[in-house]
Amino acid sequence: MAIVPTLSDRRVRLIGQRWSPRVHELKAFLARSRVTFDWYDPDSDPEAHALADTGPAGGASRPVVLLPDGEVLVDPDVRTLAARLGLPTEPASTLYDLIVVGGGPAGLTAGMHAAAEGLHTAIIEQDVPGGQSSHSAMIENYPGLPKSVDGSTLASRMVQQAEKFGADILMTRRATRLEPGELRYTVKLDDDTEVVSHAVVLAIGVSFRWLEAPGCAALVGAGIYYGAVTAEAAACRDQEVYVLGGGNSAGQAALFLSRFARRVTILTRDESLDESMSHYLVERIERTPNITSSPRTTVEDASGAGRLELLVIRNLATGESRRVPAQALFVFIGAAPRTEWLNGQVDLDDQGFVMSGDDYACAAPRGWPLERAPYSLETRLPGVFVAGDARRGAVHRIVVAASEGASAVQFTHHYFRDTPGLSARITEPREPSGQR
Repeated sequence: MAIVPTLSDRRVRLIGQRWSPRVHELKAFLARSRVTFDWYDPDSDPEAHALADTGPAGGASRPVVLLPDGEVLVDPDVRTLAARLGLPTEPASTLYDLIVVGGGPAGLTAGMHAAAEGLHTAIIEQDVPGGQSSHSAMIENYPGLPKSVDGSTLASRMVQQAEKFGADILMTRRATRLEPGELRYTVKLDDDTEVVSHAVVLAIGVSFRWLEAPGCAALVGAGIYYGAVTAEAAACRDQEVYVLGGGNSAGQAALFLSRFARRVTILTRDESLDESMSHYLVERIERTPNITSSPRTTVEDASGAGRLELLVIRNLATGESRRVPAQALFVFIGAAPRTEWLNGQVDLDDQGFVMSGDDYACAAPRGWPLERAPYSLETRLPGVFVAGDARRGAVHRIVVAASEGASAVQFTHHYFRDTPGLSARITEPREPSGQR
């Protein structure tokens, strides 16, 4: 089932309070999935109560989702909502030539190339296709895109390409275990479903690194947000908004938020934005009157009654702290790899990034069973490759991740060709099935 065309002409209505973490989760999911939706806050919109009365009671305490076909969902989890919207959440097969774990730029590119070259391919994404890039409000440095696009738009185009060539895409499905077998690998999913393939590409990407300052964890989704700029920006109209972080993601977020907020303040540990942000973003921020930057600062505490109301900001140079009113804080302080589920099957460095090919230039990895050395992106499991941000030494740029995804497929073909008894087991090449 094609993701984007199916949703492009649908309209979903979401009723729920702005400061509800569950409402935030649903808004972020719908926005990143490019589902057209209207949001109604019962605290400020009388129409919200009239809409809520059309179905089971949700009231002010629980979100209600009204689907285009008339179905009413009260406080649905994301997977249930995805399934009701017709998004693919179940595998179409149990046996594939290649399983790609992760649906970011690396995974979608790998899946597209593999399917285009005749491999029966599945892409398994635990969230929404697009990975970290789908949180981006504007992408301007991807080749061939002279005008900026938001990350979810770029992801949707990549999804359409992968589906055009016949790749199966599963979303909201989390891989929980990788089990080696004889010339095959089993990937276990979060409901114990098992899918098997002859090769695997780990394009698992990274997750936002959480801010550990006191008070912050309790306010996630209620004023403190990780990514989610496109989902929450309109709700920040005429408000005091803070962005924590000094990289490109923080700069892009600040520029997008400045269209709505009264003032956006960028807090960064760096001496200046130039240290870790691209020059074109710094120049644009300096020309935007309602964006200010506060170098050598961080968030020390957060508080509020059910929602963010105050931040404590500390100057790292002087040690001085001050309290400021705040309605929203968007956090971009780095990311950690999603590798905890691999259970020691592949080698990780001390930060959890996957080791591969070039990391074993001096000696073969422990337990390596073949006479040849691992290919460049191959882990210590023959036929298991890594691409994108979860790879040790990765360059965290979308174009690099996409390039590695394509390269991983090329190495997969080498693996099939060079492994005795394996090439005969690969699915016969299929004609691209187009969007299904």
